[in-house]
Amino acid sequence: MSLDLAWPVQALLLTYLAMSLLCFVAYWRDKRLAVIGQRRIPESRLHLLELLGGWPGGLLAQRLIRHKNRKLAYQVKFWLIVAVHLGLLGSWVISRLG
Repeated sequence: MSLDLAWPVQALLLTYLAMSLLCFVAYWRDKRLAVIGQRRIPESRLHLLELLGGWPGGLLAQRLIRHKNRKLAYQVKFWLIVAVHLGLLGSWVISRLG
């Protein structure tokens, strides 16, 4: 990998990792708050964390702690965010190949 490409890839991976960790913790905390009947994290905030790169952590949380995985309206927004990320990532990779 050339030097001019190595930095953006590393920065992107670090961003996805950090935001995924933050998003996973937010999902976990929201689930915990739901279980004990306290005020929860707004869905808009969870979606913002996903949009900022935390969607892999959100997906992992949905599977591991079974949170937000059955609510259809939430899932539609979540998968739109994933599609946007994958589309942008795919177009960036294609632009680098050409």
